Amino acid sequence: MAAFLEPHNLILVGIILMLLVFSSFFSSSETALTAASRVRMHAAEKDGDKRAVIVQRLMNVRERLLGGILLGNNLVNILASVLTTTLFTNVFGASATALAAATAVMTALILIFAEVLPKTYAISQPDKLALIVARPINLIIKLLGPVVLIVQVIVNGVLRVFGIDTNASAWTAADEIKGAVDLHLQEGGVAKRARDQIYGVLEIGELSIEEVMTHRRNIAMIDADAPPEQIIKEAIASGHSRIPVYREDTDNVIGVLHMKDLLKAVTKTNGSIEALDIKKVARDPWFVPETTSAVKQLRAFQQKREHFALVVDEYGSLMGVISLEDILEEIVGDIQDEYDEEIVGVKRMKTGAAVVRGDVAIRDLNRAMDWKLPDDEGPVTIAGLVIHESQTIPNSGQVFAYHGYRFEILAKQRNQISSLRVEKTFEPDMRSERD
Repeated sequence: MAAFLEPHNLILVGIILMLLVFSSFFSSSETALTAASRVRMHAAEKDGDKRAVIVQRLMNVRERLLGGILLGNNLVNILASVLTTTLFTNVFGASATALAAATAVMTALILIFAEVLPKTYAISQPDKLALIVARPINLIIKLLGPVVLIVQVIVNGVLRVFGIDTNASAWTAADEIKGAVDLHLQEGGVAKRARDQIYGVLEIGELSIEEVMTHRRNIAMIDADAPPEQIIKEAIASGHSRIPVYREDTDNVIGVLHMKDLLKAVTKTNGSIEALDIKKVARDPWFVPETTSAVKQLRAFQQKREHFALVVDEYGSLMGVISLEDILEEIVGDIQDEYDEEIVGVKRMKTGAAVVRGDVAIRDLNRAMDWKLPDDEGPVTIAGLVIHESQTIPNSGQVFAYHGYRFEILAKQRNQISSLRVEKTFEPDMRSERD
């Protein structure tokens, strides 16, 4: 004990404790600056906090940041270990026992006070601590810059030998937002409907109107040469406010009948329906190509102050109709009125499966059932997905398994799948259980 209290040994103890404080500083700074929220730092920067500017700059050079912190941390830890060994040698003599004791004590001190304790504190409030350590860490990174640069060159060179590109990143900003939203959904901080709406905003730019439109097979149309009484009955029965009007052939659309215009026209005739001229009542049709993006069409609706357009392919054939509501529903979910079904074409089963109409969009089924069927590219409808994967027109009773889901064909009309049963499963992909 007398040897321990000698002045030079007490000085060593003081230096070791100081080095442990530095080690704790480096460890907490590493955790805080890597775990800090970019969003909160950006908000703090907009509020005029200059420290947030430094944090943002450090987060943008993560390699230099980590290199500088780890270099400083290792320097102080190694120096503290050497001085601890010297201290124990002075007190207990140069022996294996002294070296073992120095190793055990230093390991415990570094683990508890220089690693676990500071990192636990930092992870509990990373944003606050990141702002505190920003300036000193920035200064240290500048001082150790040349050494860190050499280390980076060596590290990047070794990683390239193994074919690893440190600049490659598979995650986009949208992916990060989706991941954060999904995490909060699991933790109960975000409702599923809110999650779907955020997804809709992020994904709307990837959609074409072909993926959003109502297919021509499902739209109501009126023959311009039909008797006025029949036209009025069909318009009312359709349940729609805007109806395409054709002549001779459904591809020859000559106008769009708006129910408000029809009501005004009938009122002007004083009840004389026979005098109604549908050609004069119908508005000029607006044709748009099927390859138009949903975002571009949304802007076009806003600019023209229109809510309805007809979608045609490259040959000018009618493919379907697109409305402002169709695009908005991709963001906010189904906009239901008194004429809409609760979930059009999807019937939930108690087993977790769903009986689905073949023309239901994959995106709509995913939202309704919270599934993850592939909808990024390729087929738009659930029937199209089965046909695309099976490379055949299935018959009723056939069963397929793709992407972790099981598809049973329930009904077929001509060459179209009209109804199928879908359920989530862990079966391997298979073509069919019945040929």
